Amino acid sequence: MLDENHYPDEKSLKEIAEWDILKHGVQGLLDLVEENTNWPDRQIFITGKKVIHFEYHTGGWSGNEDVINALRQNLLFWSVCWEKSTRGGHYYFKIKSIKVENNIELS
Repeated sequence: MLDENHYPDEKSLKEIAEWDILKHGVQGLLDLVEENTNWPDRQIFITGKKVIHFEYHTGGWSGNEDVINALRQNLLFWSVCWEKSTRGGHYYFKIKSIKVENNIELS
């Protein structure tokens, strides 16, 4: 959740960092990232169906930098989905189907 100054709270950052994509899938994590991003309509772009392309742009906002740092701490998500980062706070991810605990495929 964003606080009154539009910064993500520590609880939410911890939840992003510890989100288990094998148990809970990726969509919940992306929703959590969006809920904790200042100006999500200008910073987050998601396209695709079978393969999801997820772009995150920090816009130089330190709160958004906190979100991407929490996402970077999520080693499973980052190692499986990260494609590239470019100067200026631009991050690109490619999310393929992931089998979660009950053999249900989630993107």
